[in-house]
Amino acid sequence: MYKIIRIILLSINLVNCQSTQNETMKESQINLTKIDTATFGAGCFWCVETTFQLLDGVIKVESGYMGGSTKNPSYKDICTGLTGHAEIIQVSYDTTKIAYDTLLKIFWTVHDPTTLNQQGSDKGTQYRSVIFYHNDIQKEKAIAYKDALAEAKVWDKPIVTEISPATSFYIAELHHQNYYNNNTQQPYCRYIIEPKIQKFKKAFKDKIK
Repeated sequence: MYKIIRIILLSINLVNCQSTQNETMKESQINLTKIDTATFGAGCFWCVETTFQLLDGVIKVESGYMGGSTKNPSYKDICTGLTGHAEIIQVSYDTTKIAYDTLLKIFWTVHDPTTLNQQGSDKGTQYRSVIFYHNDIQKEKAIAYKDALAEAKVWDKPIVTEISPATSFYIAELHHQNYYNNNTQQPYCRYIIEPKIQKFKKAFKDKIK
């Protein structure tokens, strides 16, 4: 499946090449910062955080909550499934080292975007597949990728990933940050996260720090 997604996303990259070049020229002309932000929800943020931390060009990954109505929600609030928030990661990255397109590629391959409000045994709206875009370019690219993957029928079931504008980001409690690296001997880390990391490293070894 990794190979199929790579081929599809490569074709999208070619289509977007000219617009990306124009965007880069504009940025250099007005001396914009090289740091940008991407926000994804793909199930338990412990797993997703660890994967994105491995990428060359990623500066910081923070686990948190987005997309709901409750202000300053806690993890306990989120777990009720009633706040409307999703568990998400907020990624700060160096655009000179890694592109948003690459982050999208990683997003689509590290979880199952066809299971509604669920990833594995984790169930609830807080575990939904979602891309929160921060500008029109991110929105257009996210939609294009989703449409291309759906048309190619990479998965047997329809893609249910939500694509919505970014809203207030609430950082999760301290013990949720850098969870895997701080708890490598915990059973969840050893038997759930570790196998995913090893698989990811083999598939994307050219993207690892």
